[in-house]
Amino acid sequence: MKTLKPLCNVLASVLLTGALMGQGLAADLVQGKVLEIKNTESYTYLLLKVGKQDTWVAVGLSKVKVGDTVSIENAMEMKNFESKTLKRTFPSILFGNLAGEGGDTSKPQAAGPANAGVALDVKVTKATGPNGKSVAEILSKADALNNKSVELHAKVVKVNSGIMGKNWVHLRDGSGKSEDGSNDILVTTKAEATVGSTVTAVGTVRTNKDFGSGYSYKVMLEDVTFKP
Repeated sequence: MKTLKPLCNVLASVLLTGALMGQGLAADLVQGKVLEIKNTESYTYLLLKVGKQDTWVAVGLSKVKVGDTVSIENAMEMKNFESKTLKRTFPSILFGNLAGEGGDTSKPQAAGPANAGVALDVKVTKATGPNGKSVAEILSKADALNNKSVELHAKVVKVNSGIMGKNWVHLRDGSGKSEDGSNDILVTTKAEATVGSTVTAVGTVRTNKDFGSGYSYKVMLEDVTFKP
């Protein structure tokens, strides 16, 4: 019975940090006390005390102070991430959006779960023109469309801002099925996107895209711009 308490402590620690430290996994919310701050032109790097663990996170430039308690939304882990500006490689770091006490809430925030902020019965008219495609068409015909430009009229259902210099946006148009994920496509863009807005995205189809550190996607759109 003497070993029961240490074992429970280990299990509690795993439950607390397992969602954060898994290879390429995401956590809806990470909260901790700021121990150290490093700013670059694009990011604010924060060393947080999360439970009993010190965890580095990176968010868009923000005004926080050592000692603040902050919340990081939609945190995604990257392993062996190299910051050339800081001349440092982080064995593990979380990228996400800052909210809560000490956070800069003026910046666009990501949605929580993938369905957050948008009704499940999304229905958007398909883009016209020779390159007009639906989400389901892009996913089902990805091999034929690989490295080709497409136009997609869809609704923004989730945004992760400022990760690796881009915004990571999930789009849906009502096509496809939620059961197999064919109703949702990830795009990367330098343009701003707001959850709930309807956009016309123009970008290049990429298949089997591997960014390393556990980030790999069978199909996505890159270098996306939003038509006015």
